[in-house]
Amino acid sequence: MSQRDDKIEAMIAEAKKLGLNISDDLITKVVIGLGPSVYKKASELVSCSQPKELETVRERFLKKKLGLTNSDEELDSAIKEVCETLGTSNRAKKRVHFYALLAMKFNKESVYDA
Repeated sequence: MSQRDDKIEAMIAEAKKLGLNISDDLITKVVIGLGPSVYKKASELVSCSQPKELETVRERFLKKKLGLTNSDEELDSAIKEVCETLGTSNRAKKRVHFYALLAMKFNKESVYDA
């Protein structure tokens, strides 16, 4: 198995453990879409306590990648909701799950279709 396959398998297992309703297919596509960043500890996680990090999620993922034009307040609210879904006590919020949940929230899973 390749390193990417191992990462996909680990993300699918963790999503199931957390009770997240994310399809294996979407997790696979998000892992592939994130490229090498999923292998680096610093970029693999999203820190909900870091305003700069959340701004990056809003600007680079929601607006740029997903092409959303919603107000910053609405996008920030969605980010906060995902932070809560992944658990306030969960210090290791994986970017893969974070992005998949946001894509699902805004019905933008098709962004990951090749």
